[in-house]
Amino acid sequence: MTGFEGFEQHAAAARRAVIVADDPLAVADAEAAVRHAGVAVTATIFFANLTTALDDITHADLLLVDATGVPVETLDGALPVLAARAERDRAQLVVSFGIEAIDVVSLHLLGGPATLLCEARPEERVAAIVLGSGTKAGFNAAERDAERLQRLNAEVARIAEALAKLARDGDTGEGVRGRTDDFVAPDTGAGPVPTVSAATVRGAIRARRLREQFFASDLFADPAWDMLLDLFAARLEGGNVSVSSLCIASAVPPTTALRWITTLTDAGLVARQEDPADKRRAFIVLTARGVAGMQGYAEAVARAGLGWA
Repeated sequence: MTGFEGFEQHAAAARRAVIVADDPLAVADAEAAVRHAGVAVTATIFFANLTTALDDITHADLLLVDATGVPVETLDGALPVLAARAERDRAQLVVSFGIEAIDVVSLHLLGGPATLLCEARPEERVAAIVLGSGTKAGFNAAERDAERLQRLNAEVARIAEALAKLARDGDTGEGVRGRTDDFVAPDTGAGPVPTVSAATVRGAIRARRLREQFFASDLFADPAWDMLLDLFAARLEGGNVSVSSLCIASAVPPTTALRWITTLTDAGLVARQEDPADKRRAFIVLTARGVAGMQGYAEAVARAGLGWA
């Protein structure tokens, strides 16, 4: 072992983790993940009397939360408390939860510093802890996760730039412009603007799903575009899309979908909007930038007589 490797392992072991969980099996799984990540567990607390229990803990470097079996109403009150404590301690916040809790978790934590793991595998939780520690510690899973995130960011940046070009230029074929906020509608003076219908967009989505009957779905993984199509169709229909519904539309695992939503948000293409009828749920909507891009793309495709891809 080199001196640097020894320092990394010591730094990881010196981190203090607080586990928050109610289910005994969830507690055991969380303890195993922390142990494999080389972090010490200093306390295990329950969601009942959460604020009081946290007050009794001086400091935490990692808050590892498992929401298995926890009612949505309880999470609605607990998640802001945990987010505030993580901010106070500058602690890493990793939250594991089931698909039934995705909307309330997203409402409070999506787009923030927390790592969200929906129905994630044990190795994903270990990788999340290690990535947040600032040390690779030899975990190949963490390295693969970092590479996936880099590819994700690059892909969304590519889509954002392409949509920006279409929003500005229509189908002029000019070079892609850098990502800025001064977007304008496409120039439609060259002829009538083709009508874009929700049925057309939904047809494109169905065609994409049909591919999976003939080819392995991971050959054409493009969740960012699937999400944008679903949001654009919903806008044309006058409907709303919840976080859980958008995750389903992405056709990828929920944890991966949440990362894409965060990246699309960072790219300025989508935004979170609170559901006025249910304070425990949020909708995802296209921003003005996203709408302009999708509209420009749809009109350019129609003018060229091409099918949606």
